[in-house]
Amino acid sequence: DFTIFHIEEYNVRNHQQAPLSDSLVPIIKKEQLENVARGFLEQYYPEALYTPTPIDPLVLTQRMGISFQLKHITPDLSTFGQIFFADCEAEYYDKKSGSSKAIPVTKGTIFVDPDAYFLRTLGSVNNTIIHECVHWDKHRKAFELERLYNENATQIKCLVVGGVKDAKVWTPTDWMEWQANALTPRIQMPFTQAKVKAAELIGEYMRRYPGSALIDIMEPVIDELALFFGVSRMAAKIRMVDLGYEEAIGTFTYIDGRYVKPHTFKKGELERNQTFSISERDAIVESFMNPALREKVQSGRYLFVDSHICMNHPKYIAADDAGNLCLTQYARHHIDECCLLFTLSIPKSANKYGQQFYRECVLYRDATSDIVFEACFSDSKISNDVDARSKAICDYTKEVAEVLQKMPGGFSGALTSLMTWKGKTVEALASDSCLAPKTIQRMRNDEAYETTIESIVAICVALQLPPMISHALISRSGCSLGMSEKHVAYQFILTSFYTRPIYECNEMLHRFGFEALTKEP
Repeated sequence: DFTIFHIEEYNVRNHQQAPLSDSLVPIIKKEQLENVARGFLEQYYPEALYTPTPIDPLVLTQRMGISFQLKHITPDLSTFGQIFFADCEAEYYDKKSGSSKAIPVTKGTIFVDPDAYFLRTLGSVNNTIIHECVHWDKHRKAFELERLYNENATQIKCLVVGGVKDAKVWTPTDWMEWQANALTPRIQMPFTQAKVKAAELIGEYMRRYPGSALIDIMEPVIDELALFFGVSRMAAKIRMVDLGYEEAIGTFTYIDGRYVKPHTFKKGELERNQTFSISERDAIVESFMNPALREKVQSGRYLFVDSHICMNHPKYIAADDAGNLCLTQYARHHIDECCLLFTLSIPKSANKYGQQFYRECVLYRDATSDIVFEACFSDSKISNDVDARSKAICDYTKEVAEVLQKMPGGFSGALTSLMTWKGKTVEALASDSCLAPKTIQRMRNDEAYETTIESIVAICVALQLPPMISHALISRSGCSLGMSEKHVAYQFILTSFYTRPIYECNEMLHRFGFEALTKEP
């Protein structure tokens, strides 16, 4: 039975200001996050809206009438924080005894594991406490509703894995975690005052280092911003991007365990899931499997340098003081002018959560992040413009064609011809390829001499042969490159790594579990 108490005409202007879902979880759209964070601060920490102010978690919790304790929650650090919505007996992990123990807690108590870090970068203790404060402020109604069905429900646990699941299967808990994750940095670094502080720091560093480009001072600015607001470096970096400083995207990037120098591009050029920086493995796989990219790298117009597939031109690639190839300062300041673009995704097989959340999180490529990314070549306007530019300025195509035309049909004659073209003696080639001089002599003089594909690849590297010439030499040898992982790596060396010393090529092969091409005689 039901009773009608009142009837009125629907007016769209009378919609709810703070709508809730069927589970009593607030409905917050992405574009509303800044305003919601501002409302939170107006209620609990208004001074942070009028001058750059670090949020003190102790002050915040006192104003909200809640408290926090530092407790190890689980032995495997799978939970970084939890908040209790009801009085109960709470378990925590006692490191000394190696077992779980129980203590009484009152509602409004937060447990923070001092050793657990959200995504290993965003989960500082401050971040975790404020994250739990968001749950207390926004999600108590949802929790009370759940208690009607489950009287044993007492807390929300926040896992280190972070993120939210695929959009098709989001639960109320997923929505609550997304909201807490998204609101916390916006509360810690409110938009207007974070921008004021960022501009202040940029001005300070520009005065300290006159003539510097913004990208060159962005990393110390991010570090100082993080220190001031009491957040992690990665949180500050992402917030700088939110504030409109796209230069921050190319900072503090670590790929294959190595630091990638800061780089920048035209404002508005990239989506959040696009990048110019890729791993060796992705470069190898994509350059072999993707026909559009394979055609480009086999042309010899590109090299893999500093985690970028960059145009092979002195304007963009040079040797550093140690003789190692690196991107020039001009290239780093104009990365979209010379490097090919890739789209990042997160394979579901390697990550608990789908890629919807991570479309906003491709900035998480720091030294401690364990997120697994895959890069796919983007046949985009940026890449096509770079390729057109490479065809216009890389002027060795005619010379390569002439060399190919003059190459003898036999392997020995072809090798001798290429050594003459490169001005290499037998001794020099032997040294650069880590082959014995007698082996080089036999290759030059005995057409029937049996060699290996590894030795030929080493010779191609030592002669720094452009890809088309390398493949022409291999085709005359009786050897061939197959489809195995090892041979795919050889292909990559010949197309994108061939200007490196043989020891660098061998080091790369070792990183993938393969033996060196050749060993020092």
